Amino acid sequence: MSEFLIRRGVAGDVAPLNELYNHYVRETPITFDLEPISLASKRTWFEQFGGEGRHQLFVAERAGRVVGYACSRPFREKAAYDTTAETSIYLAPEAQGQGLGRQLYGRLFSALDGADLHRLVAGITLPNDASLALHERAGFRAIGVLHQVGRKLGRYWDVLWMEREL
Repeated sequence: MSEFLIRRGVAGDVAPLNELYNHYVRETPITFDLEPISLASKRTWFEQFGGEGRHQLFVAERAGRVVGYACSRPFREKAAYDTTAETSIYLAPEAQGQGLGRQLYGRLFSALDGADLHRLVAGITLPNDASLALHERAGFRAIGVLHQVGRKLGRYWDVLWMEREL
């Protein structure tokens, strides 16, 4: 297994993170974005992360190339949701199956320790056995399925919601 460097995301990561994310936009139902995200939009997305706190971004590199990321971001806008964060994780196809997801989530959860968070939630488009297994190993448990809530690639998709206590 090649060694990965896991570090906080920096502004210079925005373009490769956008490229990685847009792979999933174009090729899979994993994300419900239907059109590739512009670089300007990804820069705006990036601005929510920084320093300590509830909203963190960690990037994985191998041989100087960004091959994955994990983040926590606001779950909903209303103030009562402030102690809940939604997590996301994306890996380059060639970096899957090598334990990188576990490493990224481990680093993210360590950084969130001590933040004023009570719950983490994750939505997984079904079917996605690899993501389901990763989230279960990371301590998430299934809490419900929203049936046929997203239409992409000519069909409707279910989303499994999972949660993890911090």
